[in-house]
Amino acid sequence: MSGWALGVYSALMTLGAPLLRRKLARRGRQEPGYLEAVDERFGHYSQPPEAACELVWVHAVSLGETRTAALLLKALRLQHPALRLLLTHGTATGRQEGRALLQAIGRPGDVQVWQPWDSPAAVQRFFRHFKPRLGLLMETEVWPNLVAQAKARGLPLVLVNGRLSAKSLKQAQKVAPLSRPAYGALSAVYAQTALDAERFRALDAPVAGVFGNLKFDAAPCAAQLATGRSWRRALARPVLMFASSREGEENEFFRQIKALVQSRRVFTAIDSIASEPEGAFVALVVPRHPQRFDEVAALAARQGLGVSRRSRWTGSPADSAEAVNADVWLGDSLGEMALYYAAADVALLGGSFAPLGGQNLIEAAACGCPVVMGPHTFNFTEAAALAQAEGAALRAADLTQGVQAGLALLGDSAARAQAVAAGLAFTARNRGATARTVAALQACLPSA
Repeated sequence: MSGWALGVYSALMTLGAPLLRRKLARRGRQEPGYLEAVDERFGHYSQPPEAACELVWVHAVSLGETRTAALLLKALRLQHPALRLLLTHGTATGRQEGRALLQAIGRPGDVQVWQPWDSPAAVQRFFRHFKPRLGLLMETEVWPNLVAQAKARGLPLVLVNGRLSAKSLKQAQKVAPLSRPAYGALSAVYAQTALDAERFRALDAPVAGVFGNLKFDAAPCAAQLATGRSWRRALARPVLMFASSREGEENEFFRQIKALVQSRRVFTAIDSIASEPEGAFVALVVPRHPQRFDEVAALAARQGLGVSRRSRWTGSPADSAEAVNADVWLGDSLGEMALYYAAADVALLGGSFAPLGGQNLIEAAACGCPVVMGPHTFNFTEAAALAQAEGAALRAADLTQGVQAGLALLGDSAARAQAVAAGLAFTARNRGATARTVAALQACLPSA
């Protein structure tokens, strides 16, 4: 890859390095993980340099991509036990999840570092230090200098579980002199869907297969499912969950919950029976980003809602007076989404009620939790459409309709049971991407 576009981009990335350091310092005040080993981002490492080309490099930028990569890496390790891994990330939550992954499946010689900043110098130092023999980029992570220098070194670089939304395609086409050479220099793209493949080809990417979405192969944690279901059985009220909520969505959600709570309180005050009226529920909010837990709790409190945080519970919420009396539960923990989905009766899909593309609905369906999604699901276009067509998810025009649809499902056990069954069938039918991806990678990997 060469030309003026890459030259201009490289100059900007080099000049932007001090700004990245400042950004990391700011982020680190809320998430200390961003202050860890900052020099790695610029190609300076504490590990000794590799003597030979042995490492298989896997880049999983954030939490979701790292969990998806785990499915692939566990399968690869079964066939290639001696495989040495180089795992890189861009976010603190991704790095934390990657550390847990290597603790579970790691072998001597595995390495974990930050993704190099995409300046020529940082990328050169990264490749010189680690000398990977193969690079696997998860889902969307195509960086011009990384790709250009990998190609110059003869390093095969494969985009795995690739997805490309219509919005991302338009953005890439606006900078075609930079994006087309980057996508075209990949060794292969394994796309999630035929539509993703079509968009990749529009950027000259070498699509080598349409394998489905690896996320369908994830099995929810059985222990978390059992715990969540036991919580739900012990509760006197149904649970309406806002899953992976995003900034700009929670305040409107809390405003609507406040109106419903006030109506319920008025009803209870004038009712001769001093008990919760029919239709009472608790709202469970699980923010997408952990650094916003305190902010989201404050948003609910400002609406006059009683908040109980998961981090304060010692057991079931039914055993906590604060939780029993709360209007809102805050799921302020990491790695417990299966538990939350199992405890909930219905989930609203975060990121889909603001123009953010939506979060992963596959996990909710696999956990048997019906989903109500908003109009913005371009990050998971085909999965969202299939889930809706098969009855595993409902579509709402906005958050007001979403809450109303969620409440309607809470009150209709037959419709809810139908949606649960549809979700489980939906996830079962779409499994197999991991096996297809592993088979395609065999030619690039050492023999077992």
